Amino acid sequence: MSKTNISLSSLALQKFKKNIWGVFSFWVIVSIGLISVFAYVLVPDNSKNANQMHLSIHSKSPGFKVKMLEVPSDIRDKSTFITKLFFGKNNTTTEIPISDYKVENEKLIYTEYASDGLVGQEKSLSLVAFPNHYYKNFIKERIFIFGTDKYGRDYLSRILIGARISFFIGFVAVFISLIIGLFMGSLAGYYGGKVDAFIMWIINITWSIPTLLLVIAITLALGKGFWQVFIAVGLTMWVEVARVVRGQIIGVKQLQYVTAARALGFTDFRIITKHILPNIMAPIIVICAANFAAAILIESGLSFLGIGAQPPMASWGAMIKDHYNYIILGKPYLALIPGICIMVLVMAFMLIGNALRDALDVKT
Repeated sequence: MSKTNISLSSLALQKFKKNIWGVFSFWVIVSIGLISVFAYVLVPDNSKNANQMHLSIHSKSPGFKVKMLEVPSDIRDKSTFITKLFFGKNNTTTEIPISDYKVENEKLIYTEYASDGLVGQEKSLSLVAFPNHYYKNFIKERIFIFGTDKYGRDYLSRILIGARISFFIGFVAVFISLIIGLFMGSLAGYYGGKVDAFIMWIINITWSIPTLLLVIAITLALGKGFWQVFIAVGLTMWVEVARVVRGQIIGVKQLQYVTAARALGFTDFRIITKHILPNIMAPIIVICAANFAAAILIESGLSFLGIGAQPPMASWGAMIKDHYNYIILGKPYLALIPGICIMVLVMAFMLIGNALRDALDVKT
């Protein structure tokens, strides 16, 4: 194939592949995306929101090991395979951290785990509680790779499941901002005049309000919750998209291919959607990549303030809020691990945005 026959998309893809940091960021984002979707398959604690609490082993260091006694119950988890895969399973057993155990007179006598310097309480449990009186399958050594949080929950599980909110808020918020921004920017740029003046008035008012304050106001109006935060962030990020779309359309609407489309009698809707927008998508893609990073930071800030995702739902911002005081209490990793996760994801989106900008730059 001759070089002249290579499409612009292929050339852009070739340029993108040559950007090492762009390709690396792409695979980082893909990896985090897969972890977000299939988190409950990967985590040690696959209960809903990884919310198994064990206060006796709270704030333990990474690599902490303990024997865990699982006491079965008559309750059966009726969740489907799909529900367990994406939302976790319901707790049907009681987990008890223990330090020692023995069997006497058809009873399992165990000593509950106690923090350093304390003596654990000794309790007994009839072997009838276990199927066929076989208890050994219900005593397992549990390793907490990232340690435990202040409530005794597995920190690695919370980190992996918390990736969902930070990752998906980018997609939802950018999708909402893209729909509104394309619509408002297209109207303002294509028709001009009073329509442009009115839309720019709305954009300037929205732009003048600090983003975080506007998100907080919308969140309080819609209520605290998972989807409310997504919608609130999306409703505050459309102005950047609208301004870029408006400026691009003003620059291209007098070009020959647009004039030819008007002469052929095409509707304004078709001219905008079929002819103009496909030719101005390069800067919009770059803006969307930057908005991904901004949405993640805003959500983290909201969760830190307590108006983002609500407990017991795992969120990186909320995890920093719960453990920031541990920085001066000798366990800084409890706040640093989610902070580093946020930094890596935001950096990946910023680097891929820069790589897309360079790849889609027609001047080079």
